[in-house]
Amino acid sequence: MFNMKSALYLLLALVAQALTPVAWAEDTASNELYFGSVAMDVPAVMHRRLLPLTKYLSEALQRPVSLKLSPDMPTAIKEVAEGTVNLAYLTPVAYIKAKNSGGVRLVAKAVTNGAGSFRLMVVAKEGGAIRNIEDLTGKRFAFGDKAALLQRAVLVGAGMPLEQLGSYAFIGHYDNILRGVLNEDFDGGLLKDTAVEQAHGKGVKVLYASPALPPYNIVASRDMDDKLLEKVRQALLSLDARNPAHVKIIQSLDEQYDGFAPVKDEEYDIVRKLIKPFEKG
Repeated sequence: MFNMKSALYLLLALVAQALTPVAWAEDTASNELYFGSVAMDVPAVMHRRLLPLTKYLSEALQRPVSLKLSPDMPTAIKEVAEGTVNLAYLTPVAYIKAKNSGGVRLVAKAVTNGAGSFRLMVVAKEGGAIRNIEDLTGKRFAFGDKAALLQRAVLVGAGMPLEQLGSYAFIGHYDNILRGVLNEDFDGGLLKDTAVEQAHGKGVKVLYASPALPPYNIVASRDMDDKLLEKVRQALLSLDARNPAHVKIIQSLDEQYDGFAPVKDEEYDIVRKLIKPFEKG
């Protein structure tokens, strides 16, 4: 029989139901994490590459992780250093600059083809007139991204100051550099070791290989608490390339990635040494 007590219970249930979405929304907003990145591609491409990873982290952390992409590298560095974003995907140089700017903490590094490091290589066309680094004096040279300071630093570290080149240009992806060297649009260029491996037998020779360099990484803003940072780290380290579902997440970020590995700040000392000549003051 419907009585006053039943009516009261019904009223309380309706009130709770009406309030639940508001309460959930407030809770979501307070727990939301923002994930930033250096701008290695146009925003639409970066969004597509990073979205599977942020969805995975949302599930692993049981809290929303949303993308907040930056238009350029300086902005990406500024946002994670100041805590506007909580996590970010950074290049080695961007990590160093973010750490110097306001302090960030390494979470994990990317692993490529089973390796937690990579090399940059100065290349020329096989059988051409360029036989060593010195032969590049007065010649045309191809770099990738203008924002990739490490590429220029490696060439200078190899013994070829930029001012001694005849000219140099930034032409984007490593495929463009390889094509430019083979077509003799450029006398030399700079490739990542994996690009050189893929070009094996296509007529390119290595003039110089850099020391082993630390790869791209995921960092956390300095104000992230230790417990949450460790949860993020474990979620990244748990990505397994043998798991088909995980492969999609990993290779959406980069087709050559195998996953993530632990990383220490000291690994980036070699990068600090290479870029030191480019630092102002």
